[in-house]
Amino acid sequence: MKSVEIVARSVEEAIEEGLKQLDVTRDEVEISVIEEGTKGFLGILGSRQAKVCLTIKPNITWKVRIAEEYVTNIIDLMKLDAKIDTVIEDDNIKVNITGEQLGLLIGRRGQTLDALQFLTSMVVNREGGEWARVIIDVEAYRQRREQTLRSLARRLASKAESTGRRVALDPMNALERRIVHSELQDFGGVETHSEGKDPYRRVIIVPKR
Repeated sequence: MKSVEIVARSVEEAIEEGLKQLDVTRDEVEISVIEEGTKGFLGILGSRQAKVCLTIKPNITWKVRIAEEYVTNIIDLMKLDAKIDTVIEDDNIKVNITGEQLGLLIGRRGQTLDALQFLTSMVVNREGGEWARVIIDVEAYRQRREQTLRSLARRLASKAESTGRRVALDPMNALERRIVHSELQDFGGVETHSEGKDPYRRVIIVPKR
């Protein structure tokens, strides 16, 4: 957890300096007074300065800030012309990236985007506190990908039903597999299950007997 120790003439001065260095409000930190400090004789002889430690509380607001900083650093390292917009929705941190020529950030079938989301989640949650789910999207890619998967699932389900043979989809992450299972749960002529181990786990569509 990020913290600072500050030495100043008084406890209050030390707290104010710590809040300034951390760029947070008093409500966002835990404060421990290490030394109260004394004025000494005539305010000079034997005086001791106050010392306090300020530690940022691992709340959702702070985690949003960590997510924004981490994603921004990655974008800068990749030399991409992009900006980010972050919102908190149902205790999820949603980061949307917009800009020009961001295909490199998405990668093949979203693999680079998934990796960025995973790494950001690890960085955001390593400080402790309640786990915050991080969802990163680029130019609404995930929404388009979901629509593509749902359409693909129904097309392949029809194929499995008409041919009487099972159909194996390409390997997918857990979220994409759930989309396929969800889309076909009410599709009368087939059943679905997953086979294999990540990252090669895939959905299998099986015609009902």
